[in-house]
Amino acid sequence: MAVVAGGLFLSTRRLMFLNSASRVRGYSVWESFVFILNGIVFFIIGLQLPEIVKGIRSEGISLNTAIGYGVLVTGVLIGARIVSSYAALVATLIFRPSVAPLARSPRLRYFMPMLLGWTGMRGVVSLAAALAIPVTLQNGEAFPHRNLILFITFVVILLTLVVQGLTLPYLIQRTQLFGLYPQEPEEEARQKLLEGLYKHTYRFLRNKYDNELNDHVGLQRMLKHVEEKMEASDDSWMNEKTKAVFIEMLESQREYLSEINKDPAIDEEIIRQQLFRIDLEEERIKMI
Repeated sequence: MAVVAGGLFLSTRRLMFLNSASRVRGYSVWESFVFILNGIVFFIIGLQLPEIVKGIRSEGISLNTAIGYGVLVTGVLIGARIVSSYAALVATLIFRPSVAPLARSPRLRYFMPMLLGWTGMRGVVSLAAALAIPVTLQNGEAFPHRNLILFITFVVILLTLVVQGLTLPYLIQRTQLFGLYPQEPEEEARQKLLEGLYKHTYRFLRNKYDNELNDHVGLQRMLKHVEEKMEASDDSWMNEKTKAVFIEMLESQREYLSEINKDPAIDEEIIRQQLFRIDLEEERIKMI
């Protein structure tokens, strides 16, 4: 819990202590790392499963019985997650009704915890916890039913990824939870976000450097650059003064995006993409 809390805390403040180069490289590293880690997980499952099945049978437990245990544990996990989601909703309605999720009707509101509980797919964390079980006890004896625990974990991962993953789109469509709030198409939302960002940038340059615009060709070109949605291809005007102002402008854009990210109605993924583009733009300016 401390690691998760620390990760969330640092993630929301990464713009304060990481520069653009670190964020660009970090994005690529973590994308590759997650892909490789997921591949290793299923690679380990494929390698370990035959040995684990053999170990289960040597303990006198049939394969059908082990699969039954896995299905039972999966049902308990899904049920516990749904119950805890409803408990969290009830606690929120009692103690913090002002932050409770809104809905067009009470019926739709009570579908939210069910859908949240159904999205609890298992994977890397579950497998890591199971593989952390020691092979032997302190007295040298084999850990009781370790192979059975690993097999149950494999079954849980398989069922949650396949059953929950394949049925989740149907549940979302059936409950119509994404229709609780009017949502714009992704391209329209992105265009609206960019328009707001460009207007903010234009106001920033006008308010802070209005007195220098008439005497500084670089600032005039930068203003035109913003008006043309940052699509200028001629970088010969980018001297050291203009570079400094441009980077300051990009930092202002980050502050603007971080501020509007507090609005739950805005898709965070669109903001993340735009922040990444700003980092790339800053790296491009530094290379001129």
